[in-house]
Amino acid sequence: MPAQIEFFSVGNGDMTLIELDSGKKILIDVNVRSAADDPNDSTPDVISQLKKRLDKDEDGRHYVDAFLLSHPDKDHCTGLEKHFHLGTPEEHQEGKIFVRELWSSPLVFRRASTNHTLCADAKAFNSEAKRRVAEYRDHGKSVGDGDRILILGHDENGKTQDISEIVVEVNNAFDNVNGASDDSMSARLLGPFSKSDDDIEEETLTKNNSSVIIQFSLKVAGQDNACKFLTGGDAEVDIWERLWNRHKDKNADWLEYDLMQAPHHCSWHSLSHDSWSKKKGNAKVSEDARSALSQTRSGAIIIASSKEIKDDDNDPPCIRAKREYEDILKKCQGNFECTADSNEPLKFSLHTEGPKIERYIAPALVGTGAIGRNAVPHG
Repeated sequence: MPAQIEFFSVGNGDMTLIELDSGKKILIDVNVRSAADDPNDSTPDVISQLKKRLDKDEDGRHYVDAFLLSHPDKDHCTGLEKHFHLGTPEEHQEGKIFVRELWSSPLVFRRASTNHTLCADAKAFNSEAKRRVAEYRDHGKSVGDGDRILILGHDENGKTQDISEIVVEVNNAFDNVNGASDDSMSARLLGPFSKSDDDIEEETLTKNNSSVIIQFSLKVAGQDNACKFLTGGDAEVDIWERLWNRHKDKNADWLEYDLMQAPHHCSWHSLSHDSWSKKKGNAKVSEDARSALSQTRSGAIIIASSKEIKDDDNDPPCIRAKREYEDILKKCQGNFECTADSNEPLKFSLHTEGPKIERYIAPALVGTGAIGRNAVPHG
């Protein structure tokens, strides 16, 4: 099976599964709504869909090699406690998905407030991250599956200085998955930003703006960078402006993509400081944020993990944001897709010539239509 990326249909939420060329699987966020667990409801049963795509270990447990929580909003972690094992490996409960390694940013939990409280699933993830950090402090690199953690960005006030071997610095690239180097992937950490950054005001660093932002560069069939995937949780316009101004002169390629998950479920707030519902056609696009989100490779695809995008006042998803992304994609002959268009996950198989979308047709018949790279220069 080739490397692939799948985007599950979870409404205004994120749930993305990356399968590397090595076979390792990385899950980014979950949003298992209560209706998804109801067999009498038409909401997609995304946990059953996920388990069909996961391997089982020698103990019969479905597992992911790594699980990343982009930020602790409810629509990115709902269902975590119910469907994933949190706790020591020895205490694993039958039927729950086993997480070999957590990828966590401590900064995203520093941004909670009285106006942005943590839901039960977010608190459970944070407790599990702290447990795994304690295991590492006690046992170092000898920790095994189910106890591993990778820290994305240093914590505040030097709280991660003593565990620097498992900390990835912002702007650095890493290739470790579940405690071991994997040459089929390189991932560059672009956010979250720290309060110590000179160009960041503290009020900017909300929970959404503290989302983990990563550019994955994926190897396919021996070819490096066969697919670049950019994901940034719910990061909004302030963050994309700063990313562009930081990297446009020397490292604009850090923002390049063949696949990009539209930030914040195709929200206008990732492209503009203006309110779509209040200003409509008079709302202005931030050119810097748009530039950051326009670093397409030829044949690029932007995916909205959202509800159906309608021509109305809603945000997210926002019809004006969709139109802006479609305009961005014209230059590279790319496509815009939305997870709401099917109850099945939106699947892209990865090839040396770029990603190819696999259209779901019927339970017994799936057709494949290529969208990937062509001769058009990069955007």
